[in-house]
Parts: sequence; C-alpha cells; structure tokens
Amino acid sequence: MHSNGGLGSGMGSDSDVDALAQLVADAESVSDAARLAQIREVRVLAAAGVLAERQTAGASEKVKAREMALRGIAAELAGVFVATDRTLQRRIDEARDLVENYPVTMAAWEDGRIVRGHVRVIQEVGSLVPVEGRAEFERVAIERCEGERPNRVRDALRMIAERMHPRTFTERHEEAAAGRGVWVQAGADGMSDLIATLPTVIADGIVDRLTRQAREIINARAQADAAGGGADARADAPDAQAEAPGVRADTNGGAPGADTTIRDGSSFVDDARTIDQVRADVFSDLLLAGTPALDPTGTGDGNGTLGAIRAHVQVAVSALTLMGQDEGPADLAGRSPIDAATARELAGNATSWDRLLTHPVTGTVLECDSYRPTAGMVRLLRARDRHCRFPGCRQPAIRCELDHTIAASDGGVTHVCNLANLCKRHHDVKHHTRWHVRQLPGGRLIWTSPTGRIYREDAPPPLVAFTVAFTAASPPDGRDDQQPPGAPSPPPRSPGRLDTPPGSAPPF
Repeated sequence: MHSNGGLGSGMGSDSDVDALAQLVADAESVSDAARLAQIREVRVLAAAGVLAERQTAGASEKVKAREMALRGIAAELAGVFVATDRTLQRRIDEARDLVENYPVTMAAWEDGRIVRGHVRVIQEVGSLVPVEGRAEFERVAIERCEGERPNRVRDALRMIAERMHPRTFTERHEEAAAGRGVWVQAGADGMSDLIATLPTVIADGIVDRLTRQAREIINARAQADAAGGGADARADAPDAQAEAPGVRADTNGGAPGADTTIRDGSSFVDDARTIDQVRADVFSDLLLAGTPALDPTGTGDGNGTLGAIRAHVQVAVSALTLMGQDEGPADLAGRSPIDAATARELAGNATSWDRLLTHPVTGTVLECDSYRPTAGMVRLLRARDRHCRFPGCRQPAIRCELDHTIAASDGGVTHVCNLANLCKRHHDVKHHTRWHVRQLPGGRLIWTSPTGRIYREDAPPPLVAFTVAFTAASPPDGRDDQQPPGAPSPPPRSPGRLDTPPGSAPPF
C-alpha cells in the first residue's frame, strides 16, 4: 500500500495551473462544437440513405437498385469526407440506423446529456435487444451513461441488453461455444498470429496467468541487476557452465529464436524483453513444453514459482443463478458477461468465495464475508471497487494497489473508509500530481483536478441482479429501528441471505 501523500516536483506552478484552466475552458468549447458537428454529420448521412431509398421507389429489382443508388451517393460524399465510398456507405447505414431506431439516444446527444462514445455503445449493445424493447433499453441506458465514461458503461449496458433478450444468455453461450477453435493467420517477416476463440472466462484467465508469470520474470531480472550479478560475474561460478547446455534443448521443440539473449537459465542481465515479449515467450513455452523454459524462480528439481501460478478471475453472480433458478449472465469484472453455467462451475470449484451483501435500492456492496478466514478488508475492497477508482479507469481491482486516501504519514487510518483500489498509473498520479481525492461514506470518492474540476466516483454495484425480500412483520425484538409508520421492515439477516437492510453500516 502506498501512503506517501507528499506533493511531487512534477505538479507545476500556479501559473501553469492557470494556463491549464484556460486550456480546459477552450477544450469545453471545442467539445461542444464537435458534438454539434458530429450530430449534423449523422443526420446528413442518414438523409443520404433515405434519398437512396426514395430514388429506387417502384423499381422492379428494388434491392439491387437501392444498392446501386446508395453506392452512387456514397461515392459522391466520399470526395467531401476524403474517405472511400465503401467506408461512406457503411457510415450511411449506421447513421440511418441510429436516427431511425434510436430517437431517444439522438435527443439525449443533442441535449448534451451524453457524448459520441455513449452513442456508439448504446447503438452497438442495443442491437441485442428486440425492437419492442428498444425504447425501454434506451431510457435505462441513457440514465446509466449520464456522468459516466463510455468505457465504464459498456459492461453495464451489455448486462441490461442480455437480460432483455428473448433467449437466455446460457442458451446462446452454448451455441457460441460450439464454434471455439484455434488457427494460425500468417503475417509478414516470418511472424504469424495464433488466434484462439474461447469462452471469455477461460481467455481472461489465460491472460491473467501469463501476465503474472511475466512479471515474476521481470522482477527477478530487476533483482539480478540490483545485485550486480552480471553475466560475466556468474560465468566464474563453479556450476555456471554445468547449467549452460541450452535449457531450451530440453523443451521438446521450444520456440527457437523466441529468446536469443538467454541460454543458461541464469543470465537475466542481458534480458531486455518487454512484458509483452516475455508474455509471448512464456505462452510459447507453456504450449510447447508445458512449463516456461526460463524460470528465474526455479531451484533444484522443483517446478518453481511460475509453475505454481494459477489464473485468477473475479466474478459476481447472484444467489438465484448459483441455485439454478436464473439463467441470467454473471459479471466477469472488468471484462464482459459470462454464462450462468460457467459461473456455477467456477463457484463450485473455487477454494473460497465471497458473499456480497448489497444495498437493496442502490446495489452498492455494503459487506463482504467468506466461509473461510481471509484478509477481509482486502476482499471487501475488491468486491466494492471492482476496478481502479480513478475517473474513467477500468483496470480490474485484482490488478490494482490499495491506496490510503489520507496518507498514513498524515494520520490516515488503515480502514476501508480510507482505502481504495488504484492501478499503478493512477496511484502515481494521485501522489505525484495536483490531483486530490477525498472519500465519503459508502466508498464514494470525490476527485479534484489541478484546475478545480470535480469528478465523483461512486463504488460500482455488481452488474448481476441480487434478490431483495422484505416482509411486513416487525423485527424480532419488536423495535421499529426508526422506520416510518406503515413502512415494511426488513427481515433479520442470516448467513444465507444476499440482501442487506437499508442503512446498514459497512463491517469495518
């Protein structure tokens, strides 16, 4: 956990802040002008599509005639937009679809409630929703988009659209999974793309494991550099030459040339690979040999740390889905929905899992517990935050760092009310620039930019639907708990429930 709250030297002077404030004001003006221009462009392109259809009215071969008319109009407009006629034709179709099938979205865009990025997401995800449910989807989607970044709302809108689909996500996933496969697409300069179409949770787990193994290798390289144990120094070691006969020769066809600077399994100083390159090399070794050929953590005959690393994914799933009473999708944090069957399998095979108690109205995570002893605060914060809490960032919480909102050096307590997940990039931004943050109850963060602009970051509720049940009976002890007259009282909470009465305090 990073607790250094001091101001860094890269924050700039007050005059720099004034200059930045002017740039922000200019950017706002440009943004408004760009929005109006984008809207006008969409309406012009949509009108071009209508014109093409009007030109072909009454034609004997209407489909072919419309295509030819549309090609002609697209070719004409392509010269104005300095693009190909194929591109313009596609944009005309997209614009007409937007204007005719998403009128509420267009109106919200014109009113400045949403931006172009929101519109693209709504149109893309809305294609999953039947026509009769499109208006309701638009209404809900726009409410979710207001005040939020487009990349943050995509998963939420996808989950809403999936639940509005007439067929369950599980049924459609089973059909899609039948098309899984692996193939090679040849590229230039002796390279190729190895493409695998897999269930999302499997693909995400693969990338997670490769990333963490690659970081182990890079961390070992940094430690070797710090120790000054260069290749020349290690060459004098008694058993250095004994290790030298190519480690890759024992990998049963390890990828030749994938790692040309390392041959003896111990020389990491000459290893200048990026994390992407290391990840690709580990991927090759695992598929060809079952274990990375170069494991800086391996000693003796053991498998080493890399072989012990397993993939981690973070999934939120409702109790009804776990019990098989609902086939709605579960939420793979930071990625996309996954089918109910996969979520149930993950829960069944997990060594431990967390129970989330959510607010019955807002859905905010209020409490997190487990059936096994865990680092409760860390688990709660991962469940509450789900991703980096800097405005607009979606880096999953399992790849973030815990930050003291008020630095420990300034008296900040190690308590969930003073902790939040930040990715490495935004952790550094908080501590080394003039960005400031304060945390309100419920995990709400209020960020202030160097120019004084305010950004509110609410703790995102899980995208899955948690059940809520209330009874008209009074609490067991007969107390009213300050409920208004005639209001239903919440039932007592039991270990098996997934709902939390309004007003319940977080556990820490």
